[in-house]
Amino acid sequence: MSLDSETITLNSNREMPIVGLGVYKATKENEVENAISHAFACGYRLIDTASAYKNEDGVGRGIKASSIPREELFIITKVWNTAQRMGDVEGAFHRSLERLQLDYVDLYLIHWPVTGCYINTWKALENFYSSGLAKSVGVSNFSIQNLEALKEVSDIVPAVNQIECHPLFYQKDLISYCKNNGICVQAYAPLARGAYLNRDVLIQIGEKYGKNSAQVGLRWAIQQGTSIIPKSVHADRIKENIDIFDFTLTEIEMKAITELDEQYRSSGVPEDMK
Repeated sequence: MSLDSETITLNSNREMPIVGLGVYKATKENEVENAISHAFACGYRLIDTASAYKNEDGVGRGIKASSIPREELFIITKVWNTAQRMGDVEGAFHRSLERLQLDYVDLYLIHWPVTGCYINTWKALENFYSSGLAKSVGVSNFSIQNLEALKEVSDIVPAVNQIECHPLFYQKDLISYCKNNGICVQAYAPLARGAYLNRDVLIQIGEKYGKNSAQVGLRWAIQQGTSIIPKSVHADRIKENIDIFDFTLTEIEMKAITELDEQYRSSGVPEDMK
């Protein structure tokens, strides 16, 4: 199956690849540039970064070194909590563009719903969207309550809600809400940082299809329409993480994987959000 057809149409009418490369914590010298080079060679076209990751410069260099036309790429970045509290969202956005060496981003997200700030932050994102500097805008780590609060003040529905989601942490009600409201769910930490790789059910299903448990877990996510951005800087894993389009899980297998849910969060919540 061609990767080119594996996209999601966002409510902004933009096409987004269902699989992308996450670059969280890729800050060593040339680490993110090399990861992006490997990813592009494997067919990835979506790169997810954030100002808080401290590697937008490297992402920009990785994009620049590629011969892939800009319009074929889908670049995501995010505004951090500090900029929201300082009321410097516009400044933060333009600094991200500068570091990325881009004229626009394909998707700009509010990284966390900072209490007392995220409504005003969303208003700033609306301006980036209307100006074309951000082709789509969305949120990350937003609850149903946060999304409802946005709905009360804005006619622009977030294109994406990026949340932690994997077989051990399935946020059923939030995912259902997003889908019912035209918001694409994008899963970060879709491998739970390795926490489910030794689960027997995933290993056994993988053996049936000639896949490993990580690939089964990622397939489970995309098969229910969830975009994924697995993070890796290793060439072999980058390749494995996108090699998930040549098999289909049965309904019974999907259900068995979903039943692994134990509300296990593998990623931390920032100190200033606790």
